[in-house]
Amino acid sequence: MAGLFDKQAATYVDARPRYPSEWFSMLAALTPRHSLAWDVGTGNGQAALGATEHYKQVIATDISKEQLEHAISHPQVHYLHTPLTMSDDELVNLLGGENSVDLITVASAVHWFDLEKFYPIVKRVLRKPGGIFAVWCYSEMNFSPEMDLLLRIQFERTFPFQNPNLKYALECYKTLPFPFESVGVGCEGQPLELDMEKEMSFEGLLKFLNSISAFNTAKEQGVDLLSEKVAKELESAWGGPELVRTVIYKAYMLAGKVKL
Repeated sequence: MAGLFDKQAATYVDARPRYPSEWFSMLAALTPRHSLAWDVGTGNGQAALGATEHYKQVIATDISKEQLEHAISHPQVHYLHTPLTMSDDELVNLLGGENSVDLITVASAVHWFDLEKFYPIVKRVLRKPGGIFAVWCYSEMNFSPEMDLLLRIQFERTFPFQNPNLKYALECYKTLPFPFESVGVGCEGQPLELDMEKEMSFEGLLKFLNSISAFNTAKEQGVDLLSEKVAKELESAWGGPELVRTVIYKAYMLAGKVKL
């Protein structure tokens, strides 16, 4: 969704988690060649960096210039702005042509895409045979019973401000159309469930909440979902501003190849 994450682009790079290296090792083991990976909707490049461990070159694209301006630089990652005005053929050529990409990743973003437009491009550029396409999202965070309950209440307050496209993510990609042949990492209707751990400070939690689109949409409509009162309640349940906690994100992944 064009512009949806532009305003919180600077916050996004600090607030959002890096993805476990084990995920990329698992996916790389499924691709015979390791020349080129494409990370779509890269944001600040969290997933693109993970792909560099296994692929010689990573092309990381996003429709948001603001997100790319805060992207994490890496010698193997080539960041490219791909505006919605770019044609399918232009995008395919930008990626090296048809049948050229070994791994395509979309981290916590495919639910924002026009799937009828995006999936045909995936099928064109993915290497055949051998290319793998993987998407994933994360939904709830687990800290402690008291903290989890408070956060659940806060997320419920975002419902009136959520974009309809978020539906697939809220349903943990179990209803996401995924017309690709399974490679043993989930399948349409049954994503692979994964845990993702991160050490987080209370300041980090507030940054994460401020990076969520619904919180920003609410603020634009005059509703502050993270008022000083709410922040104090969260801080008390957290155990004070200096405490660092371990958060477990519940993640869901689908990976497949083009059906021949």
